[in-house]
Amino acid sequence: MQDFNPENVIYKIQRQLDEMIESNAQVLMSGGIDKMEKYMYICGKIHMLDQIKQEISNLLNPKEPEQDDETNITRLRD
Repeated sequence: MQDFNPENVIYKIQRQLDEMIESNAQVLMSGGIDKMEKYMYICGKIHMLDQIKQEISNLLNPKEPEQDDETNITRLRD
């Protein structure tokens, strides 16, 4: 049995999200859409999948400094 590693699970989820985005994009590019409602639905799915992927990425690599970080210096404007 494989060792459980949370990072591996997260990377597998990201890979799955990429595959789902690509699959939906292929449907759009192949012209497999016959109604505007379906086109909007697939565009919404792609957008949401991308948002989820971005949130996961932000959680893994936070861009904002921690509150307790000693190098976190805020300048006050005069």
